[in-house]
Amino acid sequence: MSRPIPGEIIELKRQGFPFKTFAEMSIAPVSKRWLIKGIFARGESSAWIAPPKTMKSALLAQAAICVGAGLDWHGHRSKEAAGVVYFALERADLVERRMMAHRQIQQLPDLPIVVCKETIDMTKPDAYRRVAETVKEAEHALGASIGLVIFDTFAKLIAAAGGDENSAKDQGAVFANVQRLKNATDAHVALIGHTGKDENRGARGSNAILGDADVMVMLSSVGEIRTATVTHANDAPEGPLFSFKSEVFEFGTDDDGDPITVNVVSGETLSLQVATKGREPELKPNQKTVFAILHGAGSVGLTLEDWNAQAKEAGIGLKRKADLTDIRNTLQSKKLVRNYGERWHVCHQ
Repeated sequence: MSRPIPGEIIELKRQGFPFKTFAEMSIAPVSKRWLIKGIFARGESSAWIAPPKTMKSALLAQAAICVGAGLDWHGHRSKEAAGVVYFALERADLVERRMMAHRQIQQLPDLPIVVCKETIDMTKPDAYRRVAETVKEAEHALGASIGLVIFDTFAKLIAAAGGDENSAKDQGAVFANVQRLKNATDAHVALIGHTGKDENRGARGSNAILGDADVMVMLSSVGEIRTATVTHANDAPEGPLFSFKSEVFEFGTDDDGDPITVNVVSGETLSLQVATKGREPELKPNQKTVFAILHGAGSVGLTLEDWNAQAKEAGIGLKRKADLTDIRNTLQSKKLVRNYGERWHVCHQ
Protein backbone atom coordinates (compact mmCIF):
# COMPACT_ATOMS: atom_id res chain seq x y z
CA MET A 1 0.00 0.00 0.00
CA SER A 2 1.46 3.36 -1.04
CA ARG A 3 1.91 6.11 1.50
CA PRO A 4 -0.73 8.87 1.46
CA ILE A 5 0.21 12.24 0.02
CA PRO A 6 0.10 15.00 2.68
CA GLY A 7 -3.31 16.65 2.64
CA GLU A 8 -4.83 13.86 0.57
CA ILE A 9 -8.05 12.36 1.99
CA ILE A 10 -8.27 8.61 1.62
CA GLU A 11 -11.38 6.69 2.61
CA LEU A 12 -10.71 3.15 3.73
CA LYS A 13 -13.20 0.36 4.10
CA ARG A 14 -12.52 -0.60 7.68
CA GLN A 15 -12.15 -4.30 8.36
CA GLY A 16 -10.27 -4.10 11.65
CA PHE A 17 -11.43 -3.07 15.13
CA PRO A 18 -12.84 0.43 15.68
CA PHE A 19 -10.44 3.01 17.14
CA LYS A 20 -10.39 6.66 18.16
CA THR A 21 -7.62 8.99 17.06
CA PHE A 22 -5.84 11.36 19.44
CA ALA A 23 -7.57 14.32 17.77
CA GLU A 24 -10.98 12.73 18.36
CA MET A 25 -10.40 12.32 22.07
CA SER A 26 -12.31 14.80 24.19
CA ILE A 27 -10.23 17.38 26.03
CA ALA A 28 -12.61 17.36 28.99
CA PRO A 29 -12.86 14.01 30.80
CA VAL A 30 -16.25 12.34 30.56
CA SER A 31 -17.94 12.18 33.95
CA LYS A 32 -18.87 8.77 35.25
CA ARG A 33 -22.47 7.65 35.23
CA TRP A 34 -22.89 6.95 38.90
CA LEU A 35 -25.59 4.83 40.48
CA ILE A 36 -24.16 5.43 43.96
CA LYS A 37 -21.58 8.20 43.75
CA GLY A 38 -18.05 7.11 44.52
CA ILE A 39 -18.93 3.40 44.56
CA PHE A 40 -21.08 2.02 41.72
CA ALA A 41 -20.63 3.44 38.20
CA ARG A 42 -22.19 2.03 35.05
CA GLY A 43 -19.79 0.07 32.87
CA GLU A 44 -17.42 -0.70 35.75
CA SER A 45 -16.89 -3.59 38.16
CA SER A 46 -16.20 -3.90 41.86
CA ALA A 47 -15.05 -6.76 44.09
CA TRP A 48 -16.28 -7.04 47.69
CA ILE A 49 -13.94 -9.35 49.60
CA ALA A 50 -14.35 -10.55 53.16
CA PRO A 51 -13.86 -13.49 55.50
CA PRO A 52 -16.94 -15.46 56.66
CA LYS A 53 -19.49 -13.83 58.96
CA THR A 54 -18.59 -10.31 57.84
CA MET A 55 -22.02 -9.58 56.29
CA LYS A 56 -20.71 -9.16 52.74
CA SER A 57 -23.80 -10.69 51.12
CA ALA A 58 -26.07 -8.76 53.48
CA LEU A 59 -24.26 -5.54 52.56
CA LEU A 60 -24.73 -6.07 48.82
CA ALA A 61 -28.38 -7.02 49.35
CA GLN A 62 -28.80 -3.64 51.04
CA ALA A 63 -26.95 -2.00 48.13
CA ALA A 64 -29.42 -3.61 45.71
CA ILE A 65 -32.31 -2.12 47.68
CA CYS A 66 -30.74 1.35 47.64
CA VAL A 67 -29.99 1.28 43.91
CA GLY A 68 -33.47 -0.01 43.10
CA ALA A 69 -35.16 2.59 45.31
CA GLY A 70 -32.82 5.47 44.48
CA LEU A 71 -31.71 5.82 48.11
CA ASP A 72 -28.39 7.06 49.46
CA TRP A 73 -26.15 4.27 50.75
CA HIS A 74 -24.08 4.80 53.91
CA GLY A 75 -23.65 8.48 53.24
CA HIS A 76 -22.95 8.05 49.51
CA ARG A 77 -25.41 9.85 47.27
CA SER A 78 -27.79 8.09 44.91
CA LYS A 79 -27.41 9.51 41.40
CA GLU A 80 -29.68 7.15 39.48
CA ALA A 81 -32.37 4.69 40.51
CA ALA A 82 -32.00 1.57 38.37
CA GLY A 83 -32.97 -2.07 38.15
CA VAL A 84 -30.88 -4.79 39.79
CA VAL A 85 -30.23 -8.42 38.88
CA TYR A 86 -28.87 -10.37 41.87
CA PHE A 87 -27.38 -13.73 40.88
CA ALA A 88 -27.63 -15.51 44.24
CA LEU A 89 -25.44 -18.53 43.54
CA GLU A 90 -25.34 -19.25 47.28
CA ARG A 91 -28.39 -19.15 49.60
CA ALA A 92 -30.91 -17.41 47.36
CA ASP A 93 -33.56 -17.90 50.03
CA LEU A 94 -31.46 -15.86 52.48
CA VAL A 95 -30.97 -13.08 49.92
CA GLU A 96 -34.73 -12.90 49.35
CA ARG A 97 -35.50 -12.79 53.09
CA ARG A 98 -33.04 -9.95 53.58
CA MET A 99 -34.61 -7.95 50.79
CA MET A 100 -38.10 -8.51 52.19
CA ALA A 101 -36.83 -7.40 55.60
CA HIS A 102 -35.48 -4.14 54.13
CA ARG A 103 -38.77 -3.64 52.32
CA GLN A 104 -40.70 -3.86 55.58
CA ILE A 105 -38.18 -1.84 57.63
CA GLN A 106 -38.22 1.06 55.16
CA GLN A 107 -41.83 0.56 54.00
CA LEU A 108 -40.75 0.44 50.39
CA PRO A 109 -42.98 -0.04 47.35
CA ASP A 110 -42.33 -2.65 44.69
CA LEU A 111 -38.73 -2.30 43.47
CA PRO A 112 -37.10 -3.22 40.11
CA ILE A 113 -35.08 -6.12 41.51
CA VAL A 114 -34.90 -9.76 40.44
CA VAL A 115 -33.06 -12.67 42.07
CA CYS A 116 -31.70 -15.56 40.00
CA LYS A 117 -30.40 -18.73 41.65
CA GLU A 118 -29.35 -20.74 38.61
CA THR A 119 -25.86 -22.27 38.40
CA ILE A 120 -23.64 -20.26 36.06
CA ASP A 121 -20.33 -21.26 34.49
CA MET A 122 -18.57 -18.07 33.41
CA THR A 123 -15.33 -19.73 32.33
CA LYS A 124 -16.62 -20.52 28.82
CA PRO A 125 -16.03 -17.86 26.12
CA ASP A 126 -19.71 -17.31 25.31
CA ALA A 127 -21.07 -17.79 28.85
CA TYR A 128 -21.91 -14.11 29.21
CA ARG A 129 -24.53 -14.33 26.44
CA ARG A 130 -27.15 -16.09 28.56
CA VAL A 131 -26.40 -13.78 31.48
CA ALA A 132 -26.84 -10.76 29.20
CA GLU A 133 -30.13 -12.23 27.92
CA THR A 134 -31.26 -12.63 31.53
CA VAL A 135 -30.50 -8.96 32.14
CA LYS A 136 -32.47 -7.93 29.03
CA GLU A 137 -35.42 -10.12 30.04
CA ALA A 138 -35.33 -8.62 33.52
CA GLU A 139 -35.45 -5.13 31.97
CA HIS A 140 -38.52 -6.16 29.98
CA ALA A 141 -40.23 -7.72 33.01
CA LEU A 142 -39.46 -4.79 35.30
CA GLY A 143 -39.87 -1.98 32.81
CA ALA A 144 -36.61 -0.47 34.04
CA SER A 145 -33.02 -0.22 32.86
CA ILE A 146 -30.72 -2.60 34.77
CA GLY A 147 -27.88 -0.66 36.35
CA LEU A 148 -26.42 -3.17 38.80
CA VAL A 149 -25.62 -6.87 38.41
CA ILE A 150 -24.43 -8.75 41.50
CA PHE A 151 -22.74 -12.16 41.52
CA ASP A 152 -22.74 -13.90 44.90
CA THR A 153 -20.16 -15.42 44.91
CA PHE A 154 -17.32 -15.02 42.41
CA ALA A 155 -16.01 -18.49 43.30
CA LYS A 156 -19.23 -20.12 42.10
CA LEU A 157 -18.77 -18.62 38.64
CA ILE A 158 -15.54 -20.61 38.36
CA ALA A 159 -16.48 -23.77 40.23
CA ALA A 160 -19.68 -24.48 38.27
CA ALA A 161 -17.80 -26.58 35.69
CA GLY A 162 -14.87 -27.62 37.85
CA GLY A 163 -12.74 -24.52 37.33
CA ASP A 164 -9.93 -23.66 39.71
CA GLU A 165 -10.15 -20.47 41.77
CA ASN A 166 -6.35 -20.56 42.12
CA SER A 167 -5.89 -20.51 38.36
CA ALA A 168 -5.17 -17.12 36.81
CA LYS A 169 -6.35 -18.63 33.51
CA ASP A 170 -9.80 -19.53 34.91
CA GLN A 171 -10.12 -16.21 36.70
CA GLY A 172 -9.07 -14.42 33.53
CA ALA A 173 -11.76 -16.26 31.54
CA VAL A 174 -14.41 -15.12 34.02
CA PHE A 175 -13.24 -11.52 33.92
CA ALA A 176 -13.21 -11.54 30.13
CA ASN A 177 -16.88 -12.50 30.29
CA VAL A 178 -17.53 -9.87 32.96
CA GLN A 179 -16.11 -7.27 30.56
CA ARG A 180 -18.30 -8.58 27.73
CA LEU A 181 -21.29 -8.42 30.06
CA LYS A 182 -20.54 -4.79 30.95
CA ASN A 183 -20.21 -3.92 27.26
CA ALA A 184 -23.49 -5.64 26.43
CA THR A 185 -25.56 -4.25 29.32
CA ASP A 186 -23.88 -0.98 30.39
CA ALA A 187 -24.39 -2.14 33.99
CA HIS A 188 -22.08 -2.14 36.98
CA VAL A 189 -20.99 -5.67 37.91
CA ALA A 190 -20.36 -6.30 41.62
CA LEU A 191 -18.57 -9.50 42.61
CA ILE A 192 -18.72 -10.92 46.14
CA GLY A 193 -15.66 -12.95 47.12
CA HIS A 194 -13.86 -14.59 50.02
CA THR A 195 -10.51 -13.92 51.59
CA GLY A 196 -8.01 -16.77 51.83
CA LYS A 197 -6.75 -18.37 55.05
CA ASP A 198 -4.48 -15.37 55.53
CA GLU A 199 -6.89 -12.43 55.44
CA ASN A 200 -4.00 -9.99 55.02
CA ARG A 201 -3.26 -11.42 51.58
CA GLY A 202 -6.63 -10.32 50.23
CA ALA A 203 -8.93 -12.29 47.95
CA ARG A 204 -8.83 -16.08 47.95
CA GLY A 205 -7.25 -17.82 44.97
CA SER A 206 -5.31 -16.23 42.12
CA ASN A 207 -4.59 -12.51 42.51
CA ALA A 208 -5.72 -11.86 38.92
CA ILE A 209 -8.79 -10.19 40.43
CA LEU A 210 -6.59 -7.26 41.47
CA GLY A 211 -6.01 -6.15 37.92
CA ASP A 212 -9.54 -6.64 36.64
CA ALA A 213 -11.80 -4.95 39.19
CA ASP A 214 -12.10 -1.17 38.95
CA VAL A 215 -12.63 -1.03 42.70
CA MET A 216 -11.76 -3.58 45.38
CA VAL A 217 -13.30 -3.31 48.83
CA MET A 218 -12.23 -5.37 51.84
CA LEU A 219 -14.54 -5.88 54.81
CA SER A 220 -13.10 -6.23 58.30
CA SER A 221 -14.60 -6.56 61.77
CA VAL A 222 -13.78 -5.06 65.14
CA GLY A 223 -16.30 -6.35 67.64
CA GLU A 224 -19.78 -5.75 66.27
CA ILE A 225 -18.65 -3.06 63.84
CA ARG A 226 -17.70 -3.87 60.25
CA THR A 227 -15.70 -1.50 58.07
CA ALA A 228 -15.58 -1.40 54.27
CA THR A 229 -12.15 -0.25 53.05
CA VAL A 230 -11.11 0.51 49.48
CA THR A 231 -7.82 -1.32 48.94
CA HIS A 232 -7.55 -0.81 45.18
CA ALA A 233 -9.17 1.68 42.81
CA ASN A 234 -8.35 2.87 39.31
CA ASP A 235 -9.25 6.50 39.92
CA ALA A 236 -10.50 6.89 43.48
CA PRO A 237 -8.78 7.33 46.85
CA GLU A 238 -7.98 4.28 48.93
CA GLY A 239 -8.98 4.05 52.57
CA PRO A 240 -12.05 3.50 54.77
CA LEU A 241 -15.34 3.84 52.90
CA PHE A 242 -17.90 3.44 55.69
CA SER A 243 -18.70 1.34 58.75
CA PHE A 244 -21.86 -0.52 59.62
CA LYS A 245 -23.50 -2.86 62.11
CA SER A 246 -25.98 -5.68 61.74
CA GLU A 247 -29.41 -6.05 63.24
CA VAL A 248 -31.88 -8.91 63.52
CA PHE A 249 -35.23 -8.43 61.82
CA GLU A 250 -38.19 -10.52 62.98
CA PHE A 251 -40.92 -11.39 60.48
CA GLY A 252 -43.18 -13.08 63.00
CA THR A 253 -43.39 -16.60 64.39
CA ASP A 254 -43.53 -20.08 62.88
CA ASP A 255 -45.99 -22.90 63.66
CA ASP A 256 -44.16 -23.64 66.90
CA GLY A 257 -44.27 -20.04 68.03
CA ASP A 258 -40.55 -19.49 67.41
CA PRO A 259 -39.48 -16.20 65.80
CA ILE A 260 -38.67 -16.10 62.08
CA THR A 261 -35.61 -13.89 61.80
CA VAL A 262 -32.94 -12.72 59.40
CA ASN A 263 -29.73 -10.77 59.96
CA VAL A 264 -29.53 -7.57 57.90
CA VAL A 265 -27.31 -4.50 57.68
CA SER A 266 -28.53 -1.83 60.07
CA GLY A 267 -29.70 1.51 58.75
CA GLU A 268 -27.85 3.22 61.59
CA THR A 269 -25.21 5.67 60.40
CA LEU A 270 -21.81 5.03 61.99
CA SER A 271 -18.85 7.35 62.14
CA LEU A 272 -15.56 5.94 60.92
CA GLN A 273 -14.00 7.54 63.99
CA VAL A 274 -16.21 5.31 66.15
CA ALA A 275 -15.33 2.27 64.07
CA THR A 276 -11.61 2.82 64.37
CA LYS A 277 -11.48 4.25 67.89
CA GLY A 278 -8.79 2.69 70.02
CA ARG A 279 -7.22 0.84 67.11
CA GLU A 280 -4.17 3.01 66.56
CA PRO A 281 -1.30 0.64 67.36
CA GLU A 282 1.81 1.79 69.18
CA LEU A 283 4.97 1.49 67.11
CA LYS A 284 8.63 1.87 67.91
CA PRO A 285 10.64 4.46 65.95
CA ASN A 286 12.13 1.98 63.45
CA GLN A 287 8.74 0.37 62.94
CA LYS A 288 7.22 3.77 62.21
CA THR A 289 9.96 4.50 59.68
CA VAL A 290 9.55 1.20 57.84
CA PHE A 291 5.78 1.65 57.81
CA ALA A 292 6.14 5.21 56.50
CA ILE A 293 8.33 3.98 53.64
CA LEU A 294 5.60 1.59 52.50
CA HIS A 295 2.87 4.17 53.03
CA GLY A 296 4.77 6.61 50.84
CA ALA A 297 4.70 4.13 47.95
CA GLY A 298 0.95 4.63 47.64
CA SER A 299 -1.43 2.15 46.05
CA VAL A 300 1.26 0.42 43.95
CA GLY A 301 3.05 -0.80 47.07
CA LEU A 302 6.58 -2.20 47.07
CA THR A 303 8.28 -5.49 46.39
CA LEU A 304 9.99 -7.00 49.41
CA GLU A 305 13.39 -6.24 47.88
CA ASP A 306 12.59 -2.56 47.28
CA TRP A 307 11.06 -2.16 50.72
CA ASN A 308 14.12 -3.67 52.39
CA ALA A 309 16.47 -1.58 50.26
CA GLN A 310 14.75 1.68 51.22
CA ALA A 311 14.75 0.66 54.87
CA LYS A 312 18.50 0.04 54.71
CA GLU A 313 19.00 3.45 53.12
CA ALA A 314 17.29 4.81 56.26
CA GLY A 315 19.85 2.90 58.36
CA ILE A 316 17.56 0.04 59.45
CA GLY A 317 18.64 -3.60 59.15
CA LEU A 318 22.28 -2.86 58.33
CA LYS A 319 23.77 -4.70 61.30
CA ARG A 320 21.14 -7.39 61.63
CA LYS A 321 19.11 -8.40 58.55
CA ALA A 322 16.55 -10.17 60.74
CA ASP A 323 15.52 -6.77 62.14
CA LEU A 324 13.66 -6.06 58.92
CA THR A 325 11.85 -9.39 59.11
CA ASP A 326 10.92 -8.75 62.74
CA ILE A 327 9.58 -5.28 61.91
CA ARG A 328 7.62 -6.58 58.94
CA ASN A 329 6.10 -9.38 61.03
CA THR A 330 5.12 -6.88 63.72
CA LEU A 331 3.42 -4.58 61.21
CA GLN A 332 1.61 -7.54 59.70
CA SER A 333 0.46 -8.85 63.10
CA LYS A 334 -0.99 -5.41 63.84
CA LYS A 335 -2.80 -5.59 60.49
CA LEU A 336 -1.04 -2.50 59.20
CA VAL A 337 0.44 -4.15 56.10
CA ARG A 338 -0.33 -7.11 53.90
CA ASN A 339 1.15 -8.92 50.93
CA TYR A 340 -0.77 -9.60 47.73
CA GLY A 341 0.15 -9.67 44.10
CA GLU A 342 3.78 -10.31 45.17
CA ARG A 343 3.90 -6.76 46.55
CA TRP A 344 3.48 -5.28 50.01
CA HIS A 345 0.73 -2.73 50.65
CA VAL A 346 -0.55 -0.67 53.56
CA CYS A 347 -3.84 -1.84 55.08
CA HIS A 348 -6.07 1.25 55.11
CA GLN A 349 -8.19 0.43 58.15
